[in-house]
Amino acid sequence: MRSAAFAAFLLMVCAIQATAASLAQTVTYITVDKADRKLALWHGKKLIKTYRIALGGNPLGHKQQEGDSRTPEGRYIIDHKNPKSAFYLSLHISYPNRADIASARSRGVSPGGDVMIHGTPGALSAVNTLGMYVDWTAGCIAVSNTEIEELFRSVKVGTPILIRP
Repeated sequence: MRSAAFAAFLLMVCAIQATAASLAQTVTYITVDKADRKLALWHGKKLIKTYRIALGGNPLGHKQQEGDSRTPEGRYIIDHKNPKSAFYLSLHISYPNRADIASARSRGVSPGGDVMIHGTPGALSAVNTLGMYVDWTAGCIAVSNTEIEELFRSVKVGTPILIRP
């Protein structure tokens, strides 16, 4: 009995490692569908994996300015990774781009910044594990800590991301 349980455990660990290894070699871009609360990893036209996400407290529409709790919409890239994030791990999104800066300037406001895909703190992480998601970020894209570990390993700096309404 004990050896069967150990064998099953080893198979599970190998499967997780194989999935993470294959994702690291194949992710060519990321899509985020805000309305559906889904983040998807792609290799060309082939869907690799999807994740449920949480967004900001005011998720409708494109981010207009600092403090609006909106997630930007449009084409960006993952421009760096932070292994010491306040939210466990994070992947930084290249917001604001030139158009975002120009739009904010024309209205006399700051476009904001520090938009990331990141993990989830304490109690919210436990809630996500139960399959319950609430929008709580300041405009970022949040996943569970287990999921951000996988994304952190799989997504390379320079990976394009398309964020749709």
